[in-house]
Parts: sequence; C-alpha cells; structure tokens
Amino acid sequence: MTAEPLEALLARIRACRVCAATLPLGPRPVLRVQPGARLLIIGQAPGTKVHDSGVPWNDRSGDRLRDWLALDRDGFYDERRVAIVPMGFCYPGRDAKGGDRPPRPECALLWHQPVLAHLKGLDLTLLVGQYAQKYYLGDRRRAGMTETVAAWRDYLPAGILPLPHPSWRNTHWLKQNPWFAADLLPELRDRVRHILTGR
Repeated sequence: MTAEPLEALLARIRACRVCAATLPLGPRPVLRVQPGARLLIIGQAPGTKVHDSGVPWNDRSGDRLRDWLALDRDGFYDERRVAIVPMGFCYPGRDAKGGDRPPRPECALLWHQPVLAHLKGLDLTLLVGQYAQKYYLGDRRRAGMTETVAAWRDYLPAGILPLPHPSWRNTHWLKQNPWFAADLLPELRDRVRHILTGR
C-alpha cells in the first residue's frame, strides 16, 4: 500500500477539526516535518505563544530546549534536518492549577503513524516530557519521569533519548538533578552535533 504523499498528509492535518469543540482557542495544528530529517523532537502540545505564532517551541521553553541541544534558531528550525511532532498539535487550554492541560490524545492516535512513516532516516528521537515517554516507551518506561530520564543510557541503543520538559516549571527539578546537566546534556549535544553536521 502506497503511503499518502507528505504534502497531502500535512494539508489534512492542518485542516483537522476533530477536537475543535474542546479547544479554547480553536484548532491550529503546529508541526514541522520533511522526509530528510535526522532528529525528531516529540514534545507535549503548543502553548499560547506557539498557538499565536504557529511556530513550535517559539517560547521560553523552546529557548531552554535549544540551549540543551546547543542549536541556534536557524539550526533548530531547519526542517530538512529537524522534525517537530508534538503529542498534541493544538493548544489544549489551561487546567485548574494554571498549567496547560495534557495534549489531546486524538493527535497521536490519528496522525503520528502516518507522519512518522515519512521519517525513514532518523538517527535520534527526543521524547520531551512524560506524555511522549508514556506513549512511546510503554512498559519500557520507568516508574516516573525522573527515573525514565535517569535511565537515558538504556534507550540510546534504540535511538531514543528521554528528556524532561524544558518548562520554567521544571527549574527546581533541574537543580535537584545535577546529573542531567553534568552527564546527559554533554552526550545529547555531542550526538546532535554529529547527527546534524557530521562532526
């Protein structure tokens, strides 16, 4: 069976209205995909700034993620090398505590498999946050996000690296887990540099 052309698939995704009734700002699917990408970033869902701009990770969390990867904006947004496919493509709204709601589950179920079928040259997939880790690691996931990220070496042979979400809400977590900056980030930066530049 022939896969749907990527351009047609992306047009269908951007026209998707499956969750329209539940989205406080309405549908605006945000993702970036080209077939030659070698790095895949699977995060949570757009926030309000990303919803407004239509550019993924175009906020403070994105600034921190780019710092973790040692990528400038041009490198990060080079669709030929970096694909960005969140668990939920649209802003899901706020929860009772003032944070963002979880990603809508429909996106991954409907769209991830068809999109990922076009990404045949991936060298590394970053699972950013608990929702991506739960969905893609399944029973290989540890008891919680901290334990899963701490076991990052176990996932590398499969081309997967779990990361915490780079939200400002996780600043305390980063301070409480200095091994992340000391051990994981240098390995992440080396791999990203090698994957994207060959050096």
